[in-house]
Amino acid sequence: MSKLRLFQTVNGCVNELAPRLAEAEADVQRLVEANMEALLGVRFLVSEYGTGPVHAGRIDSLGLDANGAPVVIEYKRGTDSGVINQGLFYLSWLVDHRAEFEHLVRDRLGATVAAQVLWSGPRLICVAGDYTRYDLHAVREHRRSIDLVRYRFFGRDLIGFETVAAATGRMTQGRRGQPAAPDRSVSGDRERIAELAAAADKILLGLGDGITKVQRKHYGAYRRLQNFASICPPQRTKVHVYLSLDPAEVDLVPGFTRNVRGLGHHGTGDLEVRLCNERDLERAQDLFRASYAAA
Repeated sequence: MSKLRLFQTVNGCVNELAPRLAEAEADVQRLVEANMEALLGVRFLVSEYGTGPVHAGRIDSLGLDANGAPVVIEYKRGTDSGVINQGLFYLSWLVDHRAEFEHLVRDRLGATVAAQVLWSGPRLICVAGDYTRYDLHAVREHRRSIDLVRYRFFGRDLIGFETVAAATGRMTQGRRGQPAAPDRSVSGDRERIAELAAAADKILLGLGDGITKVQRKHYGAYRRLQNFASICPPQRTKVHVYLSLDPAEVDLVPGFTRNVRGLGHHGTGDLEVRLCNERDLERAQDLFRASYAAA
């Protein structure tokens, strides 16, 4: 378990809140399903989804992440060595039943969303009280996108989530130390902006461990457990980066940062950062780190 300790301050004194597990697995499942987008960055689709008479199982939760990737979520109250294998079993079933899943998405979220499901990057998220060292090793060996999330309740109304391991999956794009190369076929401003985009890519991938880059048609998303940044293809004079920060909590600078909440744009995030030169990239790095930390 993480060594993070949580204290409550009362009249200048501190009381430590002891961590505890849920009374039952269903308590964790109900809480996550009711707040899935806030906790995991995943839109909730359905609970206890049956896999038919042949597989004879029930998927705890199904969802769709911000990049359109299908997500299987499995829960365990404490430590269970079978949670990863169980989740992978359901993930394989899901990939073999794409039409059924897309029909579910169409019913819940509409035909436009269903037509954009990202089958190159299906994900498994496990939420459990803890994991063994064998679980952590198994994640690194699998060629699927897997996130192991550890939870703890504190006091009466606090819950903590911690990502303890993450695998990128065989179909996701980009890893730390592998930034996108600028296009040398362009010249002048275009080459400079392409190099600026490549530098931003390198910085975002290097912010910490467990970062995954998912390439969609119109943007590349940088994900921890959920998206914290996305970069659109460079334009002639600028690069647009979108961050998962609340624009109301940022001092907006005209021509550099912009509130795009409610405005249509490619990528995910409500704060737009425009990079036109190296100075912009330098002053954007604090925002990059803040968005990564928030994820």
